[in-house]
Amino acid sequence: MSKVPPLGQTPSQTVGPFFAYGLSPRQYGYALESVAGSAMADESVVGERIRIEGQVLDGSGAPITDALIEIWQADADGAYSAADGVNARFSGFGRCSTGTDPAARFWFETIKPGVAAGEADRAAPCINVTVLMRGLLSHVFTRLYFGDEAEANARDEVLLSVPPERRATLIADLVEPGHYRFDIRMQGDDETVFFDL
Repeated sequence: MSKVPPLGQTPSQTVGPFFAYGLSPRQYGYALESVAGSAMADESVVGERIRIEGQVLDGSGAPITDALIEIWQADADGAYSAADGVNARFSGFGRCSTGTDPAARFWFETIKPGVAAGEADRAAPCINVTVLMRGLLSHVFTRLYFGDEAEANARDEVLLSVPPERRATLIADLVEPGHYRFDIRMQGDDETVFFDL
């Protein structure tokens, strides 16, 4: 009797540029509902308002025009609302494509996340980031930390697991109060750190 070989993971997304506008139809002007967009928090949501913007760059530094960025973050109190049902007005989930901006940027209008109670001694405010794009058979995962949170970043267990010379690829630069720049580099010497989840 022959053994059946173990099955591998199937690709999460067929290669092609169509998923960006399929998953963010409002951004592309289609009259279809989007599950999530880049404006994540209205005035009723408690927290410090921030804007995050950046580009997804290929190995030569050119912007990728059909990437889709998804983020998932905690609210200002450090609770992941969608999972905990804590704050129905803020799901913590956003989605933005690079295909509608002339400079191929993504952007999110959100609030700065907090750290969960009891974790402040080992965690920093951060945002979980997923990248989908043409040529990727499986999406990739990374994190965004804030450049103005150096003290908290210095004790974050996940960030500390990254080699010191690579940590800067996970840090969003503070451009001005409330405005951060975070570029995602898919290849090259300064490739963004991606996590194997």
